[in-house]
Amino acid sequence: MSPYLSELQLDALRELANIGSGTASTALSSLLARPVDISVATARALPFADAVDAVGPAERLVTAVAIGVSGELDATVLLLLEPEDAAVLYALLGLHPADVLAPSALGEVGNILGTSYVNALSAMTGLRLEPEPPQTANDMLAAIVASVLAGRAGGAELALVLDADLAVDGEDCTMAFMLVPSQEGVHELLSRLGLEG
Repeated sequence: MSPYLSELQLDALRELANIGSGTASTALSSLLARPVDISVATARALPFADAVDAVGPAERLVTAVAIGVSGELDATVLLLLEPEDAAVLYALLGLHPADVLAPSALGEVGNILGTSYVNALSAMTGLRLEPEPPQTANDMLAAIVASVLAGRAGGAELALVLDADLAVDGEDCTMAFMLVPSQEGVHELLSRLGLEG
């Protein structure tokens, strides 16, 4: 149980994630020309510092795709993959991690996943949300969080952490997906869902 959100509120956010995952599955299936299934294993709402710890050790090397969100809700979407999971996606795209096109290709996969979730949020809440172009980075988890999220999260208290499993025609990979809304954004989001308070 989150110290900030009730089980009912978490269920609503989990449902948003499932809707976004369905949309993302369809879009990725078109991109990869093979069946794609994305399932959300868990959804947790955690204090920002705890959310970072939940994703893994600060010194762990990860591949990240970050997407800023502006409009009526300021937030950052962050997709985190272990190197071996990123390698699975690169192989499905016909690329090697060292290829010059690899970061932009992974950025596009992250863009599809992130914007699908953002669009689901927008559709269910009526909020006007504008995803920004993705940024891709390979670094230690702590460094990525510090450089990519800290500036935008500006005082964020809460992060929604989704552990998702992606299966593409028999190939599996696991990813962590974080939505970090501004402090005001959490209240606005829950209010639009009729779950404030």
